[in-house]
Amino acid sequence: MQREARCRERMAPDMDEFWVFGYGSLMWNPGFTYLEKAEAHVFGYRRSLCVRSHVHRGTPDQPGLVLGLDRGGSCRGVAFRVDQGEKPEVLDYLRARELVTHVYKERILPVALRGGRQVQAVGYVVDRAHCQYAGALDVDEAADIVRRAAGRSGPNPAYVINTVAHLRQMGIRDHWLEGVERLVTTD
Repeated sequence: MQREARCRERMAPDMDEFWVFGYGSLMWNPGFTYLEKAEAHVFGYRRSLCVRSHVHRGTPDQPGLVLGLDRGGSCRGVAFRVDQGEKPEVLDYLRARELVTHVYKERILPVALRGGRQVQAVGYVVDRAHCQYAGALDVDEAADIVRRAAGRSGPNPAYVINTVAHLRQMGIRDHWLEGVERLVTTD
């Protein structure tokens, strides 16, 4: 128990406020209670359909593709401010959700909130050395993988379609991801 608490604090040290950055399904399905939700921007990372999903949107035999926060560029998403008293439970939940196969690394990221305020937020960045890292795929290759996959959380095309729909609602354009969506919905 004490070791767990030390690990939790090392990975998410005391912050004046506890924020979580979402760039994919966390944006519309955070799964935890929050005090505030704000549009947010992270620099140095981009949203990328670069993770081979063996659990949520695929299987080891037929992996799907899910989003990762990959190096380079920038990413618009959502930041959630969580009550400090809820921090241990929210971190446990996020780790169970995001670190299933350890393809992501938990990081504290500098985040710019809408209006310019800067905060530190917990985010999950893809581990490029992990065997599930798919790297840069072209639209056709990604669509071919997505259209054939399904996992514990449902069909992979639904994940891409839902993500693009939510990005559009937020006024965020991701032309590459929209190209994948077009190909998987025209079948």
